[in-house]
Amino acid sequence: MPVVISMLRGVNVGGHNKIKMDALRELCASLKLRDPQTYVQSGNVVFRSDDRDLVPLGRRIEQAIERKFGFRPAVILRTAAELRDVIARNPFASRPGIEPGKLLVTFLASEPGAEARTKLLAIKADPEELHIDGRELYTYFPNGMGRPKLSWPLVERTLAIPGTGRNWNTVVKLLEMAESL
Repeated sequence: MPVVISMLRGVNVGGHNKIKMDALRELCASLKLRDPQTYVQSGNVVFRSDDRDLVPLGRRIEQAIERKFGFRPAVILRTAAELRDVIARNPFASRPGIEPGKLLVTFLASEPGAEARTKLLAIKADPEELHIDGRELYTYFPNGMGRPKLSWPLVERTLAIPGTGRNWNTVVKLLEMAESL
């Protein structure tokens, strides 16, 4: 039975789209997702599922959230094996001095096409650095994420694909949780 990591986009940010994590765990259990565990308040859930096709599973979770909480966030899913691969592909892993709290992985709903990738990498992002690999965008913010030079709305418009970001510490913790299931 695969272990799945679910990441909700835009939940509990700035007082909008509020979901308590105990309510989110209950919702997942009601969908027959086994052993749901949440991590921090941003809509991260790790669970076991008999579902092998993650696309309809994501839609089912989105619909259930909309029915229960009155809004529909994008739900991005990865298996434990996929998350392990995300960590292995970190383009900053071998570089000294990279601070994990300043590295953001944006998990995209699908892989962007070649044209979108080219346009994305042409964005002047200094001092931030962008690397895209498959369905993940790795962004390093050397001065922190509080006041980045990189315009996130521009990145979203360029890719035209929904996604949600997690800092490196959270990514590692989510894999740790998944592997403990």
